[in-house]
Amino acid sequence: MDLEKQPPKPVVPAEPGAAARVSDALRASDADRDRIADILRDALAEGRLDPEEHSERIDAVLRAKTVGELQPLIQDLPQARKAPETGAYSYGAEEQTGAAENLIAVFSSSLRKGRWRVSRRTNAFAVFGSIEIDLTQALFEQRMTVINATSIFGNVEVRVPENITLRGNGSGIFGNFEVRTLEAVEPDAPVVVVNGYSVFGNIEAKPKRGRRVADLQDRMRKYFLG
Repeated sequence: MDLEKQPPKPVVPAEPGAAARVSDALRASDADRDRIADILRDALAEGRLDPEEHSERIDAVLRAKTVGELQPLIQDLPQARKAPETGAYSYGAEEQTGAAENLIAVFSSSLRKGRWRVSRRTNAFAVFGSIEIDLTQALFEQRMTVINATSIFGNVEVRVPENITLRGNGSGIFGNFEVRTLEAVEPDAPVVVVNGYSVFGNIEAKPKRGRRVADLQDRMRKYFLG
């Protein structure tokens, strides 16, 4: 006996907003809280929030457990309506040659930070001195950046955005060499390699929490146009 064919069941479309609710339920990270705190700080500086409102919202940021609890705190601010940065990174021509940037600190200190173009190769040499290389606001014109660090009774510190790839290779003799490796989600994100040799000194490279590198084209436009 043939079984009676049953008509196929209609496909029920996903309820609108279901994906957003799932995202809102995600546990908030320190980077998520820092991003919201930065927006609130800018709003206070621009006069959009008074000190009391700012303090109340910062307290709520610190108490927030999920992403959904953070978003309402900036819903009435212009930064909340900006589209997130997406798309591939843009780099210049892959030139294998070019002068390296040299940072030297002998019984002194050297600091490289702010908005600056990162060289393909940077040599840091500290002898009884201190060198800090902060890449969190830097412009990456090439995907691969190599930092060669030497510390003799000195200190070399490298800070990078938290959404790039960070790798390291080095050693220390009666000293410290430490690189907190990262692997970026985006396959074409900048790669920073720190090579180091430390003698009675310290070499350290790690991400700076809450700092993220933006698309190069957007950064270059802001850099030149203000």
